[in-house]
Amino acid sequence: MLNNAQKRQLKALGAKLDIKYQIGKNGLTDSLLDVLNKALVAHELIKVDVMKSLETPVMEIALDLSSKLNAEIVQVLGRTVLLFKLNKENNKIKLVK
Repeated sequence: MLNNAQKRQLKALGAKLDIKYQIGKNGLTDSLLDVLNKALVAHELIKVDVMKSLETPVMEIALDLSSKLNAEIVQVLGRTVLLFKLNKENNKIKLVK
C-alpha cells in the first residue's frame, strides 16, 4: 500500500508520461490485461486512458484493473488512470519511505 508521500512522488512522475494504453468499447479483454501487465512489469508506472465509448464508470474500471493486475491505483484524473506495480526483481522507481 502506498503512503501519501509515495503517491505524490508517483503523480509527479506520471505527469511526464504519455498515455500509451487505451480501453475502448470492448472493455477489459484478456489480451488487453496481458499487455497492461507486461507494461507494468517493464515500466512499473503506466497511464491508461478510458475512452468515452465505454459506458462503465472510470473508477469501476480502475478498481477492476487494480485487482486483476495486482497494481496500485495512484490517481484517477478525468478518464485517465495512473497505475503502479513494483517490480521486485528489477525495480526502476525508488519510492520514498
